[in-house]
Amino acid sequence: MRERGNPNQWLPMKASEQGNKNRFPQGSLRETPIPPLIPNNAVQPKGTLHEEPKVEASVSPASNEYETPVTVEEQTDKIGESEASVNGKLRQISKKLKQVQIKMPPAVQQLTGKWQFWVALATVSAGGVGTLAVALLLTLPALPNCSSINLMTASASERISCAETLANKQTVKGLLEAISLVKTLPPDHPLRDEANALIKEWSQEILNLADKSFDTGKLDEAIATAKKIPSDVPAYTLVEKRIQRWRAVWAKAEGYYRAAEAEVRKENWTQAFREAVRLLYIGNKYWESTKYEELTQIIASARQDGESLTKARKLADEGGVKNLLEAIKLAQGIGSKSYLYEASKTAIVEFGRKMLDLAQKQLDNQDVDGALSIVRQIPSIVNLQGDVEDFTNLAQALALAQEGTVGSLDAAINQVQRISPNRPLYDKAQDWLLRWQKEQQDVAQLDKARQLAGMGSINDLQAAIREAQQIPENNPRSQEAKQQIAAWQAQIQTIEDRPKLQRAQQVASLGDNTSLAAAVNEASKIGRGRALYSEAQSKISQWTGQIQRMEDQPYLDQARQLANSGNFAAAINTAQQIKPGRSLSNQAQSAIQDWQAQVRTQQNWQQAQQLASAGTADSLVSAIQLLRGIPRSSAMRSEAETAMNQWSYQILSQAQDRANYDLPGAIEIAKSIPPGTSAYAEAKAQIEVWKNILNPPPPPSPEYFAPQQEQAPVTPAATPEATPETSSPTETNTPVTTP
Repeated sequence: MRERGNPNQWLPMKASEQGNKNRFPQGSLRETPIPPLIPNNAVQPKGTLHEEPKVEASVSPASNEYETPVTVEEQTDKIGESEASVNGKLRQISKKLKQVQIKMPPAVQQLTGKWQFWVALATVSAGGVGTLAVALLLTLPALPNCSSINLMTASASERISCAETLANKQTVKGLLEAISLVKTLPPDHPLRDEANALIKEWSQEILNLADKSFDTGKLDEAIATAKKIPSDVPAYTLVEKRIQRWRAVWAKAEGYYRAAEAEVRKENWTQAFREAVRLLYIGNKYWESTKYEELTQIIASARQDGESLTKARKLADEGGVKNLLEAIKLAQGIGSKSYLYEASKTAIVEFGRKMLDLAQKQLDNQDVDGALSIVRQIPSIVNLQGDVEDFTNLAQALALAQEGTVGSLDAAINQVQRISPNRPLYDKAQDWLLRWQKEQQDVAQLDKARQLAGMGSINDLQAAIREAQQIPENNPRSQEAKQQIAAWQAQIQTIEDRPKLQRAQQVASLGDNTSLAAAVNEASKIGRGRALYSEAQSKISQWTGQIQRMEDQPYLDQARQLANSGNFAAAINTAQQIKPGRSLSNQAQSAIQDWQAQVRTQQNWQQAQQLASAGTADSLVSAIQLLRGIPRSSAMRSEAETAMNQWSYQILSQAQDRANYDLPGAIEIAKSIPPGTSAYAEAKAQIEVWKNILNPPPPPSPEYFAPQQEQAPVTPAATPEATPETSSPTETNTPVTTP
């Protein structure tokens, strides 16, 4: 919009409005005669000095007044023309005046560079402006009364003037009223083009006001404002384009916003921030500021909730009732306004179901109390009250069924029937119900069989077995029936075989070989797999051992006698007559190994004595090595150690004799003395002495024996004169050496 002020004051237009809008600001000038002269200090319109001039004007150096070819008389001669023609020519004159290009002489241009010129010009201009203002006030006609204008009688110029006044209010209502004032001009009216230009301008201003609403986030208000522009004006195409652009921007922004919300719910924070950042380039202040800040706060808050939910899930994955309860507590802290609220509710239910799974494992392990303890800790927030109640009913029914009586099974069936058909545990409950119904029949048959077996006779036990065998293989108590049948069968076998074993024990009590053999024969009649088979075999092994000891003990006693007399070879041959696997075979083998060791010891002793008799260092070393193999448990160990110590000193003596003429040879002999002998330590010391003789250490340097020079303490009161006790430098520094 051009700048507007007092309707009676002419103001210059902005440069952007010139060209297609070269007109006076107010309609009154269209019907007002042009003043004969424009004062030389009048302000020229901006932006027109370098446009193509249509009227040349020059300034006289003497008078400084404009000379223009256009005069008021030339315009007023045509005063009788129609109103439209006059007004049109007035606008042409206005355009020409705005396009005047002032040419100033060089002398005037030089004056303008001095401050004295501007002071004088300001003084003259003040009077000229006052004169021009008075002239205009006296010549301008009265303005139309826009508040009571009649569209039927008002002229086009009056309509335009009033419309511009309304448009100057810069409100949607004023602009719409301005458009309604001028849009009814006929298409062939001379001012129609100007009216269309004004309508387009005012429509654009309405759209600009609507744009402000759009920028503040009021899309519906902006569209409603834009649609108030009459659809029959040429500028209405701007409305449709603008609304389409608003809707496109709004739809794109909403898409980014929803995409960010979706990523938040997925806990994909990086992608959520990327979607939010796109709002900064959407082209709408509301979305770029308010909604962007709102979305970033949502993401930041949801991210904190996401960290809590992640921690809760981690605890739940670690397992255990304590961790699951802590996970539920963390997830419960996420508020209902959080975008992760639904995810937290889902997680809480998941954690509760994990607790139910733990309880089910306890129940599968027959730990009913442990299962009920877990399920009672599930918080009500988990919203699994129905599942918890069903599980409790099932667990309590299982506890009743474990008692195994007909009455307890009947109570378990009644308990499990409380679970409704539409519940998740219904199928499992029905499976248990069918099992317990069958089990009731099994329990009744087992009770009857036990009553029959209670009589204790073989016939009664056999009748009990037949009754228990009627329980089908796939029935719940079939395994129990098998165990009971096996017990009754063992009881029958015990009744049948016990007399045999008792007779065998009576025969074996005589203790002789014949009686023991007869007892073994009697007990062997109890076959494998029968109830008393293990007991019979134990007795048979005991009696067989007694028989073998009676048979083999004389051989072992004779062998020990031979060994005590020193005849180890005969003792070994006698003991070997006891065959492996017999009762005394282990004792015989242990004795044989001991006697063989004693034989080897004697052999080593004899061989060592033969070697030592040679008297050389090597033979003595070999003799010592043989004796070192004698076990410490042997009776000859003490005698062998005495011999080894004696021979070690013989070797050392030979080394000392050799040292008189051959120190290296003596060292080698001394080194051959075996460790552990008495002469070993003495030999090592002697070897070091001989090595020092062969390789004496270097003598110490003379300086090693030089006494350290003592320095007398210096005191502040010392005098430079030498005392009688002070030695001369020559005496104190003389080194002392030893030969």
